[in-house]
Amino acid sequence: MKSSIIDSIKSLPPLSATITEINRLHTDPDSTIADMAKAIDHDPMIIANLLKAANSPLYGFAREIKNAAQAVSLFGMSMTRSIALGNSIRKLLNVDMQPYGITSDEFAHVSSLQATLILNWYKKIDKKKAEKLYLAAFLQETGKILIASDVIQDDENISFASEIEMSNNLAQVEKAYTDMTCGEVTALVFTHWEFEQDFVDMIKYSDQPSAAPDDIKEFATALNIVKTIVPMNKPLSEMSINFGLKKASDAGYNHEILEDSVDDLLDTL
Repeated sequence: MKSSIIDSIKSLPPLSATITEINRLHTDPDSTIADMAKAIDHDPMIIANLLKAANSPLYGFAREIKNAAQAVSLFGMSMTRSIALGNSIRKLLNVDMQPYGITSDEFAHVSSLQATLILNWYKKIDKKKAEKLYLAAFLQETGKILIASDVIQDDENISFASEIEMSNNLAQVEKAYTDMTCGEVTALVFTHWEFEQDFVDMIKYSDQPSAAPDDIKEFATALNIVKTIVPMNKPLSEMSINFGLKKASDAGYNHEILEDSVDDLLDTL
C-alpha cells in the first residue's frame, strides 16, 4: 500500500458533531425521524444538500420539499444519513477530481446515480439489503478523492487522466498508480472513522467480489455491478450498461430486473 495515501488517511480530521450524532441516531433503535430532523436543524450545509437531493428528479417526489423535516420524513433515516454523510465527507476531503476528468459536482452526481440505481434495483430483491447497500453505494467512490490528490501530488495527472478516459476497468488503473484500488482506499477511510465492519468490508471487496468472505460476497458483487454500469468516466454509457448486465447475469441475478431499474434511471436524466 502506498505510504502517502496511508499517511493522508491517518491525518484525516474527525467527522463533524452533526454527522457523529446522525450516526448515533441511526444505530439507536429508539430514535425517531423527529430526532434525526432535529439533529440536522442547525447545519445549513446538510439541510441545503438534503433539500437539493429531495427536489431532484432522481427521487421523483410529487411535491416540492421545503424543509428538513419534510425531507427526512420522505427519505427515512438511512437515506438521510447517506446523503448527509456523502456531502459532508466530500467537503471535508476538499474534492479535486481533475485526474478522473470530472468536476466535483459530476463526482457527486455519479455517486448519487450509483446509490439510486442500487436502491431501485435491490428494493425488488430485498428491501432490507437495499437500505444497507444504498449507503455503501453512495460512499464507495470516496477513495477516489484521495487517489486523485495523490496523483496530482506526484505530477502524474495527465497520464493518469489519459488512461482513465480510455479504461473499462478504473480499479486496474488505480492499482497501477497507487498500489490500491478505490475500494481498498475507501475501506481504510471508513475504518479510520470507525464505521461498522460489514460496511467497510463490502466496499473493500467491491473491486474484487470473488475474494470477499461469503457473508459479504453478495453485497460486494452488487456494488461492483452498479459501479460498472455507472463508472466515473462513462456513466450509463451503452457499453458500461452491457458490461454491468453481463456481470449481473454471470453472478446469478435476474438481469431483466436490473435492466428495468437502469431504464427507470435513464428516464430521470
